Amino acid sequence: MVDHLAYTEINTQRIGAVEACFGSAGQPLALPGRVLVGEGILTKECRKKPKPRIFFLFNDILVYGTIVINKVKYSCQHIIPLEDVTTELLPDNEDMRNRWMLKTSKKSFVVCAASFTERQEWISHIKECSSRLMEKTGRRPSLKHAAPWIPDRATDICMRCTHTKFTTITRRHHCRNCGFVVCQDCSRNRFVIPELSSKPLRVCNLCHRKLMSEKLAEEEEQKRRALELDREIPEFDPSSEDDSENDEEKTSDFLSNEDFYSSSWSAFHA
Repeated sequence: MVDHLAYTEINTQRIGAVEACFGSAGQPLALPGRVLVGEGILTKECRKKPKPRIFFLFNDILVYGTIVINKVKYSCQHIIPLEDVTTELLPDNEDMRNRWMLKTSKKSFVVCAASFTERQEWISHIKECSSRLMEKTGRRPSLKHAAPWIPDRATDICMRCTHTKFTTITRRHHCRNCGFVVCQDCSRNRFVIPELSSKPLRVCNLCHRKLMSEKLAEEEEQKRRALELDREIPEFDPSSEDDSENDEEKTSDFLSNEDFYSSSWSAFHA
């Protein structure tokens, strides 16, 4: 697609310009073989309200951040390995059109493009870059994705107990497993979700029961397999020691056998 740009001066300049916009707070982006495929502004569905974010598509990563001054300064740099990205088309709603979801193992969120064509270009280029990357690495697409957070404005009541109303005093919380907006009483539990963090995260009561059940079932399965392995190990037979010399000769003959060793979108193409 754009592999011919990998070691060109123009690609180096483009990546350098992106690094400069993020400043010292951003991570270095220039790597051998990395190509900046395109860039554009997408509206990201955030917890409070939709906000514009700058996105950069490389041939191996997707980078996005907050716009301070467009083309001059960006902040809050996020880097997502492209092999961890899956896209999903979504229907329009009252607030956002041309919606689609970026799904990864650590975070999933909804974005919208300025036009139908722009959305198709983003999705097409992401899929092509991801496919080519996985062909090179031999990795398979990720099957587990983090649940997107439902925006605060989507509900005025807890989505679990359905009776607690949110106010300036009664705060909204998000379950890290399902993304539902829940009250304090419905999300008192914590659980370690390895894909998201090594620390226990807030989960709703329903997800906590489900995750605990899955954990107990997994532990029981591990115990069952351990018992099966113990049964498969043969008991020691003292009489077998008499044949040890013959066994050594057979092993020696075996080892000597030779057979054994056999729109705001900007795509860069030039």
